[in-house]
Amino acid sequence: LFLVFPIEVSAEQNLSFRVALISSLSLDERAKAYYKKTNFAPIWTDSTSESAARRAAFLKALSTANLHALPKGAYQLTEIFNGLRTSNSYHDLGLLEGLMTKSFLRYAEDIQSGVLKPSEVNSAFAQEVVYRSVEDYLSGLVSSDPYLFMRSLPPQSQEYNNLLKARQRLLATMKQGGWGKFVPEGILKKGDRGPSVIALRNRLVAKGYLLRSVSAVFDNTLLSALMKFQLDHGLFADGIVGAATIAELNTNVEERLKAITVALERERWHTSSSLLNPNLYSRKIIVNLTDFTAKILDENVVTFHTRSVVGAIKVNQTTPEFSGLMQYMVINPTWFVPRSITVKEYLPELQIDPKVHNNLTLFMPDDGTTISRDLIDFTLYDEDNFPYEMKQLPSQSNALGLVKFMFPNKHNIYLHDTPHKTLFYKEQRTFSHGCIRLQDPFEFAYTLLEKQSPDPVADFQSALRNGKETVVPLREHIPVHIIYRTAVSSPDGHIGFRRDIYGRDTIIYKALTESGVALSQ
Repeated sequence: LFLVFPIEVSAEQNLSFRVALISSLSLDERAKAYYKKTNFAPIWTDSTSESAARRAAFLKALSTANLHALPKGAYQLTEIFNGLRTSNSYHDLGLLEGLMTKSFLRYAEDIQSGVLKPSEVNSAFAQEVVYRSVEDYLSGLVSSDPYLFMRSLPPQSQEYNNLLKARQRLLATMKQGGWGKFVPEGILKKGDRGPSVIALRNRLVAKGYLLRSVSAVFDNTLLSALMKFQLDHGLFADGIVGAATIAELNTNVEERLKAITVALERERWHTSSSLLNPNLYSRKIIVNLTDFTAKILDENVVTFHTRSVVGAIKVNQTTPEFSGLMQYMVINPTWFVPRSITVKEYLPELQIDPKVHNNLTLFMPDDGTTISRDLIDFTLYDEDNFPYEMKQLPSQSNALGLVKFMFPNKHNIYLHDTPHKTLFYKEQRTFSHGCIRLQDPFEFAYTLLEKQSPDPVADFQSALRNGKETVVPLREHIPVHIIYRTAVSSPDGHIGFRRDIYGRDTIIYKALTESGVALSQ
């Protein structure tokens, strides 16, 4: 195919190759250090069968980069092919060697750990992605079957594979013109008939929820299909077509493809986490912010599921995305009011009425001394100089409820009970200051304790009845992953969608397109 580096070369030829290779690698000091360590042995351009296999495996991988919603143009495939066709000197081979190495390293990191660096896109994306070293990538390639090595780079999770398949189905749907006419605005329910029901039926048929028919009546068959659609899209499955359901029904294919493109990138970030090591952790907790759920998974099977409330759509109250290790729970917790809430929300109210929020105790932060409100003129203070902190002692009305679950982190985010139970019956549950409230916190606690207690219910209830703040360590720490997925798959591979409650998908998709990712390539 092209001039390759022979086994025996002269010193002059070798020098020409090295100079060109170093020049091609430019500022990549890590790659240059690897080549120096291996005495500049070619990876791609010598005459061995091993190099030929590496070239073939890499070019095959690059040719399918678009299937993973990667920026195919960033890997210089055209330039590599030109180099393969035209290289006719050792200098040319050095330039080609460097070009292929830079392209490989960019591709390998993109497909394994993500095109974007989460924290560089937005501070709310606080995942700590683990990146492999340049030497690890290059030595791994050289010492392995190159085809197997290339196939090992993308996330190996079932979620990632489900998203890849869904993306191909949606691309085919987009090519065919989408899902047809929109459903008109209005209310539809069982027993209705007419053009709007026909539009609803046709839309559900096009989306795969209903077999094709000629019925114009909103019957039981249509009702069942609609309720399945509502469940798949994070809606209350009430079987009534209202504004929220119509909005989801009428979302076009392009928007769904954007959600899957972002979900693929997020999965690359997520599966690079060290807290996903199956040899260390067989159990994990997943909180999907857009889904308003918290789940416990054992061996990747959901063993507990509850509704959640997440951060409000306000500045400094949205819940960040990150992972941590749950280490203990606190029964009958004291709520130490965050400084921001104390001075921004409570202080202005106390300045108007010093007796407001009388369930909260004022104390000195240095020694914990309790301070009587009668001794304080709140009008003398502002956000910057207010010297006191506030806390709420254990009680049924405590803002944290009767139990909280702790995975220490810099965001001061945790899972907890709440006295405000009615919020769990709302469809969009964005009401907290950032922490995650659980609808069934006691059952959540029982599930966590079952691995370390012969009677977790009795042990938990005993500590609860005590009324005193009680810390219960978890013998096995559990990874907690707070994620944000608007495209999610079920065990059977079916993809459902959620609303972009914080607008974060829009931010990521914009950054991906700026990096060269296209909806369809």
